[in-house]
Amino acid sequence: MTPAIAVLAAEENNPLIPHTYELVVGSFAFLLVLVVVGRILVPRIQKTLAERTEAIEGGIKKAEDAQAEARATLEEYRAKLAEARHEAARMREEAREQAAQIKAELREEAQAEARRLVEAAHAQIEADRLQAFTQLRTELGRLSTELAARIVGESLEDPARQSRVVDRFLEELESTGQAAVR
Repeated sequence: MTPAIAVLAAEENNPLIPHTYELVVGSFAFLLVLVVVGRILVPRIQKTLAERTEAIEGGIKKAEDAQAEARATLEEYRAKLAEARHEAARMREEAREQAAQIKAELREEAQAEARRLVEAAHAQIEADRLQAFTQLRTELGRLSTELAARIVGESLEDPARQSRVVDRFLEELESTGQAAVR
């Protein structure tokens, strides 16, 4: 075998070098796959990617909108909370003022009632003193009349005489009582 024939025979049986019909069929299949992928799959993939991009961007926009709404709601909540705290402070202050006013009114009423009770007690004491003084004067007059009758030895049954003697005796008694006090 000549070396050129040996090379050709070796090339013919070489598994690394494809046959021509395999190259034609392989090229045709490659072009077919390339057309199918390029014309059908790539647009679908691009459409899907575009939809996903829009969905992601829409989701981001929705998230930003939701965050903005949440911030607005939070600010509104904080404003209402501050207003509620202010209102609560105002109500507490009003309650304190009302309590102080009620306390002052009750104190004033209690003082008025105490003054009325003291005045009533003074009036009652004065009435009791006058009554006791009148009873004492009557009893003292009777006793002094009896004593004078025993001392003088005559009867002082005459009411006019009896009254004069009692009045004179009481006047002397009062004047000595006042002199002793001074």
